[in-house]
Amino acid sequence: MSTKRRFLTTSLAVLTAFTALAGCSRIDRGEDSTAGAQDQGAAAEVRLGYFPNVTHAAALIGVDKGFFAKELGGTKLTTQTFNAGPDAVNALLGSSLDVSFIGSGPAINAYAKSGGEAVRLVAGATSGGAQLVVKPEITSPADLNGKVLTTPQLGNTQDVALKKWLADEKLDVQVTNVENSQSLDLFKRGDIQGAWAPEPWSSRLVLDAGAKVLLDEKDLWEGGRFPTTVVLVRAEFLAEHPQTVEALLRGHLAATDFALDNEVEAKQVVNAALKQLTGKALGDAVLDRAFDNIELTVDPQAKSFPQLAEDAVTAGVAKEAADVAGLADFTLLNKVLTAAGKPTVDTAGLDKK
Repeated sequence: MSTKRRFLTTSLAVLTAFTALAGCSRIDRGEDSTAGAQDQGAAAEVRLGYFPNVTHAAALIGVDKGFFAKELGGTKLTTQTFNAGPDAVNALLGSSLDVSFIGSGPAINAYAKSGGEAVRLVAGATSGGAQLVVKPEITSPADLNGKVLTTPQLGNTQDVALKKWLADEKLDVQVTNVENSQSLDLFKRGDIQGAWAPEPWSSRLVLDAGAKVLLDEKDLWEGGRFPTTVVLVRAEFLAEHPQTVEALLRGHLAATDFALDNEVEAKQVVNAALKQLTGKALGDAVLDRAFDNIELTVDPQAKSFPQLAEDAVTAGVAKEAADVAGLADFTLLNKVLTAAGKPTVDTAGLDKK
Protein backbone atom coordinates (compact mmCIF):
# COMPACT_ATOMS: atom_id res chain seq x y z
CA MET A 1 0.00 0.00 0.00
CA SER A 2 1.39 3.40 -0.88
CA THR A 3 2.04 6.08 1.71
CA LYS A 4 -0.57 8.23 0.00
CA ARG A 5 -3.25 5.55 0.36
CA ARG A 6 -2.29 4.82 3.98
CA PHE A 7 -2.79 8.49 4.77
CA LEU A 8 -6.15 8.74 2.97
CA THR A 9 -8.31 7.65 5.90
CA THR A 10 -6.40 9.96 8.22
CA SER A 11 -6.78 12.90 5.87
CA LEU A 12 -10.52 12.40 5.44
CA ALA A 13 -11.02 12.06 9.18
CA VAL A 14 -9.14 15.28 9.89
CA LEU A 15 -10.97 17.18 7.17
CA THR A 16 -14.33 15.87 8.33
CA ALA A 17 -13.62 16.82 11.92
CA PHE A 18 -12.62 20.35 11.05
CA THR A 19 -15.53 20.75 8.66
CA ALA A 20 -17.87 19.74 11.47
CA LEU A 21 -16.28 22.30 13.76
CA ALA A 22 -16.60 25.02 11.18
CA GLY A 23 -20.21 24.00 10.56
CA CYS A 24 -21.03 24.71 14.20
CA SER A 25 -19.32 28.08 14.22
CA ARG A 26 -20.74 31.53 13.74
CA ILE A 27 -18.15 32.07 11.02
CA ASP A 28 -19.72 29.32 8.92
CA ARG A 29 -23.03 31.19 9.14
CA GLY A 30 -21.36 34.27 7.70
CA GLU A 31 -20.81 35.99 11.03
CA ASP A 32 -17.55 37.62 12.09
CA SER A 33 -16.78 36.41 15.64
CA THR A 34 -15.39 39.87 16.49
CA ALA A 35 -18.20 41.87 14.84
CA GLY A 36 -19.44 44.40 17.36
CA ALA A 37 -16.89 43.29 19.96
CA GLN A 38 -15.63 46.19 22.03
CA ASP A 39 -13.03 46.55 24.76
CA GLN A 40 -14.80 45.63 27.98
CA GLY A 41 -11.77 45.94 30.23
CA ALA A 42 -10.35 43.11 32.31
CA ALA A 43 -12.22 39.80 32.10
CA ALA A 44 -13.79 38.32 35.21
CA GLU A 45 -12.26 34.96 34.22
CA VAL A 46 -9.79 33.65 31.66
CA ARG A 47 -9.75 29.97 30.71
CA LEU A 48 -6.24 28.81 29.81
CA GLY A 49 -5.27 25.54 28.15
CA TYR A 50 -1.91 23.76 27.95
CA PHE A 51 -0.41 20.26 27.78
CA PRO A 52 1.53 18.21 30.37
CA ASN A 53 4.66 18.27 28.19
CA VAL A 54 8.09 19.83 28.64
CA THR A 55 7.40 21.74 25.41
CA HIS A 56 4.76 23.62 27.45
CA ALA A 57 7.24 24.47 30.22
CA ALA A 58 6.40 28.18 30.21
CA ALA A 59 2.74 27.42 30.88
CA LEU A 60 3.56 24.92 33.63
CA ILE A 61 5.89 27.41 35.28
CA GLY A 62 3.53 30.35 34.81
CA VAL A 63 0.73 28.50 36.57
CA ASP A 64 2.79 26.87 39.32
CA LYS A 65 4.91 29.90 40.23
CA GLY A 66 1.94 32.27 40.08
CA PHE A 67 3.30 34.47 37.29
CA PHE A 68 -0.04 34.45 35.46
CA ALA A 69 -2.09 34.99 38.61
CA LYS A 70 0.10 37.90 39.71
CA GLU A 71 -0.32 39.75 36.43
CA LEU A 72 -4.03 38.94 36.11
CA GLY A 73 -4.86 40.55 39.45
CA GLY A 74 -8.58 40.24 40.04
CA THR A 75 -9.19 38.08 36.96
CA LYS A 76 -9.80 34.45 37.87
CA LEU A 77 -7.47 31.97 36.13
CA THR A 78 -9.07 28.63 35.22
CA THR A 79 -6.83 26.00 33.63
CA GLN A 80 -7.43 22.89 31.55
CA THR A 81 -4.91 20.40 30.18
CA PHE A 82 -5.04 18.54 26.87
CA ASN A 83 -3.17 15.61 25.31
CA ALA A 84 -2.73 17.27 21.91
CA GLY A 85 -3.71 20.23 19.76
CA PRO A 86 -6.93 19.15 18.03
CA ASP A 87 -8.73 18.80 21.38
CA ALA A 88 -7.64 22.31 22.36
CA VAL A 89 -8.84 23.58 18.97
CA ASN A 90 -12.26 22.08 19.65
CA ALA A 91 -12.40 23.96 22.94
CA LEU A 92 -11.30 27.26 21.40
CA LEU A 93 -13.71 27.09 18.48
CA GLY A 94 -16.47 25.95 20.80
CA SER A 95 -15.82 28.99 23.05
CA SER A 96 -15.14 26.83 26.12
CA LEU A 97 -11.51 28.02 26.19
CA ASP A 98 -10.12 31.55 25.82
CA VAL A 99 -6.37 31.06 25.43
CA SER A 100 -4.21 28.02 24.82
CA PHE A 101 -0.62 27.00 24.53
CA ILE A 102 -0.84 24.83 21.42
CA GLY A 103 1.14 23.36 18.55
CA SER A 104 1.70 25.41 15.41
CA GLY A 105 -0.16 22.93 13.19
CA PRO A 106 -3.45 22.99 15.11
CA ALA A 107 -3.13 26.78 15.41
CA ILE A 108 -3.11 27.03 11.61
CA ASN A 109 -6.02 24.58 11.32
CA ALA A 110 -8.12 26.54 13.80
CA TYR A 111 -7.52 29.75 11.88
CA ALA A 112 -8.26 28.19 8.49
CA LYS A 113 -11.39 26.33 9.53
CA SER A 114 -12.86 29.42 11.13
CA GLY A 115 -12.42 31.41 7.95
CA GLY A 116 -9.61 33.41 9.52
CA GLU A 117 -11.91 34.91 12.13
CA ALA A 118 -12.00 32.88 15.35
CA VAL A 119 -8.41 32.86 16.65
CA ARG A 120 -5.22 34.92 16.70
CA LEU A 121 -1.61 33.92 17.24
CA VAL A 122 -0.27 36.24 19.94
CA ALA A 123 3.05 34.72 21.07
CA GLY A 124 5.47 31.86 20.81
CA ALA A 125 6.46 29.53 23.64
CA THR A 126 8.88 26.82 22.50
CA SER A 127 11.16 26.05 19.59
CA GLY A 128 12.35 22.50 18.95
CA GLY A 129 11.73 19.49 21.14
CA ALA A 130 10.41 16.88 18.71
CA GLN A 131 12.24 13.80 17.41
CA LEU A 132 11.63 10.64 15.43
CA VAL A 133 12.90 7.88 17.72
CA VAL A 134 13.01 4.25 16.61
CA LYS A 135 14.16 0.73 17.45
CA PRO A 136 17.97 0.41 17.51
CA GLU A 137 18.02 -1.93 14.50
CA ILE A 138 16.53 0.78 12.27
CA THR A 139 19.50 2.58 10.81
CA SER A 140 18.06 4.48 7.83
CA PRO A 141 14.74 5.88 6.62
CA ALA A 142 14.40 2.95 4.19
CA ASP A 143 14.33 0.56 7.16
CA LEU A 144 10.98 2.08 8.16
CA ASN A 145 9.12 0.57 5.20
CA GLY A 146 6.35 -1.68 6.48
CA LYS A 147 6.82 -0.50 10.07
CA VAL A 148 4.36 1.11 12.51
CA LEU A 149 5.02 4.56 13.96
CA THR A 150 2.93 6.71 16.29
CA THR A 151 2.08 10.36 16.79
CA PRO A 152 0.08 11.87 19.69
CA GLN A 153 -3.11 12.72 17.83
CA LEU A 154 -4.58 12.85 14.34
CA GLY A 155 -3.68 16.19 12.74
CA ASN A 156 -1.53 17.47 15.61
CA THR A 157 1.85 19.16 15.06
CA GLN A 158 3.92 15.96 15.25
CA ASP A 159 1.40 14.05 13.12
CA VAL A 160 1.74 16.59 10.30
CA ALA A 161 5.53 16.68 10.63
CA LEU A 162 5.88 12.88 10.45
CA LYS A 163 3.49 12.42 7.54
CA LYS A 164 5.10 15.25 5.59
CA TRP A 165 8.54 13.69 6.10
CA LEU A 166 7.29 10.22 5.13
CA ALA A 167 5.75 11.65 1.96
CA ASP A 168 9.01 13.42 1.07
CA GLU A 169 10.94 10.20 1.66
CA LYS A 170 8.32 8.13 -0.25
CA LEU A 171 8.08 5.58 2.55
CA ASP A 172 5.33 3.00 3.11
CA VAL A 173 4.67 3.32 6.85
CA GLN A 174 1.59 2.81 9.01
CA VAL A 175 0.97 5.82 11.27
CA THR A 176 -1.12 5.22 14.39
CA ASN A 177 -2.36 7.98 16.68
CA VAL A 178 -2.15 7.25 20.42
CA GLU A 179 -1.44 9.24 23.55
CA ASN A 180 2.24 9.74 24.32
CA SER A 181 2.17 7.52 27.39
CA GLN A 182 0.63 4.70 25.36
CA SER A 183 3.34 5.04 22.72
CA LEU A 184 5.93 4.35 25.39
CA ASP A 185 4.14 1.18 26.47
CA LEU A 186 3.58 0.02 22.88
CA PHE A 187 7.25 0.59 22.07
CA LYS A 188 8.40 -1.40 25.09
CA ARG A 189 6.15 -4.29 24.03
CA GLY A 190 7.44 -4.20 20.48
CA ASP A 191 4.04 -3.34 19.01
CA ILE A 192 5.42 -0.21 17.31
CA GLN A 193 8.85 0.53 15.90
CA GLY A 194 9.04 4.22 16.65
CA ALA A 195 7.33 7.54 17.33
CA TRP A 196 7.53 11.18 16.29
CA ALA A 197 7.18 12.55 19.81
CA PRO A 198 7.49 15.84 21.68
CA GLU A 199 9.52 16.26 24.83
CA PRO A 200 9.67 14.69 27.34
CA TRP A 201 8.32 11.65 25.52
CA SER A 202 11.10 11.38 22.96
CA SER A 203 13.60 11.42 25.83
CA ARG A 204 11.59 8.83 27.76
CA LEU A 205 11.56 6.57 24.72
CA VAL A 206 15.33 6.92 24.36
CA LEU A 207 16.35 6.64 28.01
CA ASP A 208 13.57 4.47 29.45
CA ALA A 209 12.83 2.22 26.48
CA GLY A 210 16.09 1.98 24.53
CA ALA A 211 15.03 3.90 21.42
CA LYS A 212 17.49 5.86 19.31
CA VAL A 213 17.07 9.13 17.43
CA LEU A 214 16.68 8.64 13.70
CA LEU A 215 15.82 12.28 13.04
CA ASP A 216 15.64 15.46 15.11
CA GLU A 217 13.01 17.75 13.59
CA LYS A 218 15.21 20.80 14.10
CA ASP A 219 17.53 19.38 11.42
CA LEU A 220 14.75 19.97 8.88
CA TRP A 221 14.56 23.72 9.58
CA GLU A 222 16.90 26.57 8.72
CA GLY A 223 18.90 27.47 11.80
CA GLY A 224 17.35 24.56 13.67
CA ARG A 225 14.43 26.69 14.89
CA PHE A 226 10.74 25.98 14.39
CA PRO A 227 7.65 26.75 16.47
CA THR A 228 6.66 23.70 18.47
CA THR A 229 4.39 25.55 20.90
CA VAL A 230 2.67 28.92 20.45
CA VAL A 231 -0.04 30.91 22.23
CA LEU A 232 -3.43 31.14 20.54
CA VAL A 233 -6.32 33.36 21.68
CA ARG A 234 -9.97 33.50 20.71
CA ALA A 235 -10.29 36.62 18.55
CA GLU A 236 -13.49 37.69 20.33
CA PHE A 237 -11.82 37.40 23.73
CA LEU A 238 -8.84 39.40 22.45
CA ALA A 239 -11.12 42.15 21.15
CA GLU A 240 -13.17 42.31 24.34
CA HIS A 241 -10.39 41.85 26.90
CA PRO A 242 -7.02 43.02 25.53
CA GLN A 243 -6.00 44.04 29.06
CA THR A 244 -6.37 40.45 30.22
CA VAL A 245 -4.45 39.05 27.25
CA GLU A 246 -1.67 41.56 27.87
CA ALA A 247 -1.52 40.48 31.51
CA LEU A 248 -1.22 36.83 30.47
CA LEU A 249 1.59 37.74 28.09
CA ARG A 250 3.42 39.56 30.89
CA GLY A 251 3.10 36.41 32.98
CA HIS A 252 4.26 34.31 30.03
CA LEU A 253 7.36 36.47 29.59
CA ALA A 254 8.07 36.33 33.32
CA ALA A 255 7.79 32.53 33.30
CA THR A 256 10.07 32.26 30.27
CA ASP A 257 12.67 34.58 31.79
CA PHE A 258 12.51 32.64 35.06
CA ALA A 259 13.19 29.38 33.24
CA LEU A 260 16.11 30.86 31.33
CA ASP A 261 17.65 32.44 34.45
CA ASN A 262 16.95 29.59 36.89
CA GLU A 263 17.34 26.36 34.95
CA VAL A 264 17.69 24.04 37.94
CA GLU A 265 14.62 25.37 39.72
CA ALA A 266 12.67 25.58 36.45
CA LYS A 267 13.25 21.87 35.90
CA GLN A 268 12.06 21.12 39.42
CA VAL A 269 8.91 23.19 38.93
CA VAL A 270 8.11 21.54 35.61
CA ASN A 271 8.73 18.06 37.01
CA ALA A 272 6.50 18.70 40.01
CA ALA A 273 3.76 19.97 37.70
CA LEU A 274 4.08 16.93 35.46
CA LYS A 275 3.82 14.62 38.46
CA GLN A 276 0.68 16.40 39.62
CA LEU A 277 -0.91 16.27 36.15
CA THR A 278 0.18 12.80 35.03
CA GLY A 279 0.85 11.00 38.29
CA LYS A 280 4.52 10.41 37.51
CA ALA A 281 7.64 12.56 37.71
CA LEU A 282 10.47 12.33 35.19
CA GLY A 283 13.89 10.92 36.02
CA ASP A 284 16.70 13.45 36.21
CA ALA A 285 18.35 12.18 33.03
CA VAL A 286 15.10 12.40 31.07
CA LEU A 287 14.38 15.87 32.40
CA ASP A 288 17.88 17.11 31.54
CA ARG A 289 17.75 15.67 28.03
CA ALA A 290 14.28 17.11 27.40
CA PHE A 291 15.32 20.61 28.45
CA ASP A 292 18.46 20.38 26.34
CA ASN A 293 16.30 19.74 23.28
CA ILE A 294 14.02 22.76 23.60
CA GLU A 295 14.38 26.52 23.42
CA LEU A 296 11.92 28.58 25.43
CA THR A 297 11.09 31.76 23.52
CA VAL A 298 8.13 34.10 23.18
CA ASP A 299 9.05 34.58 19.50
CA PRO A 300 6.53 32.58 17.42
CA GLN A 301 8.92 32.54 14.42
CA ALA A 302 6.18 33.82 12.17
CA LYS A 303 8.15 33.34 8.96
CA SER A 304 7.80 29.56 9.27
CA PHE A 305 3.99 29.49 9.19
CA PRO A 306 3.50 29.59 5.39
CA GLN A 307 5.77 26.54 5.12
CA LEU A 308 3.90 24.80 7.91
CA ALA A 309 0.64 25.40 6.04
CA GLU A 310 2.13 23.82 2.91
CA ASP A 311 3.42 20.89 4.96
CA ALA A 312 -0.13 20.01 5.97
CA VAL A 313 -0.99 19.51 2.29
CA THR A 314 2.05 17.33 1.67
CA ALA A 315 1.14 15.35 4.80
CA GLY A 316 -2.35 14.76 3.46
CA VAL A 317 -4.20 16.43 6.33
CA ALA A 318 -5.34 19.43 4.27
CA LYS A 319 -6.60 19.73 0.69
CA GLU A 320 -4.91 23.07 0.14
CA ALA A 321 -2.47 25.25 2.02
CA ALA A 322 -4.19 27.49 4.53
CA ASP A 323 -3.93 31.22 3.93
CA VAL A 324 -2.21 32.31 7.14
CA ALA A 325 -2.25 36.03 6.35
CA GLY A 326 -3.92 37.78 9.27
CA LEU A 327 -3.27 34.93 11.71
CA ALA A 328 -0.88 36.95 13.90
CA ASP A 329 -1.47 39.89 16.19
CA PHE A 330 1.72 40.68 18.07
CA THR A 331 0.62 44.16 19.16
CA LEU A 332 0.32 43.24 22.82
CA LEU A 333 3.37 40.96 22.83
CA ASN A 334 5.56 43.69 21.38
CA LYS A 335 4.11 46.18 23.87
CA VAL A 336 5.10 43.82 26.70
CA LEU A 337 8.56 43.22 25.22
CA THR A 338 9.19 46.94 24.74
CA ALA A 339 8.16 47.70 28.33
CA ALA A 340 10.62 45.01 29.47
CA GLY A 341 13.42 46.50 27.37
CA LYS A 342 13.56 43.49 25.04
CA PRO A 343 13.60 43.31 21.22
CA THR A 344 10.22 43.04 19.54
CA VAL A 345 9.29 40.09 17.31
CA ASP A 346 8.68 40.17 13.57
CA THR A 347 5.22 39.41 12.21
CA ALA A 348 6.70 38.40 8.83
CA GLY A 349 3.53 39.74 7.21
CA LEU A 350 1.19 37.41 9.14
CA ASP A 351 -0.60 40.39 10.65
CA LYS A 352 -2.05 41.53 7.30
CA LYS A 353 -4.83 39.88 5.31
